[in-house]
Amino acid sequence: MKEYKVIQPKTGFRNRFQNFEDILNQYAREGWQVKFIGQGWSSVVLERDKNR
Repeated sequence: MKEYKVIQPKTGFRNRFQNFEDILNQYAREGWQVKFIGQGWSSVVLERDKNR
């Protein structure tokens, strides 16, 4: 079974790319995989196995 999480990353104006990358890497360490990124990084849908 899968579980999903929707986040709205707050990246700020400085170092936007690095901040966004850091956010995605943190979730990846927790087992999340990116399934969808909204236009302009407005939202990100993440997925992982619920029974890991």
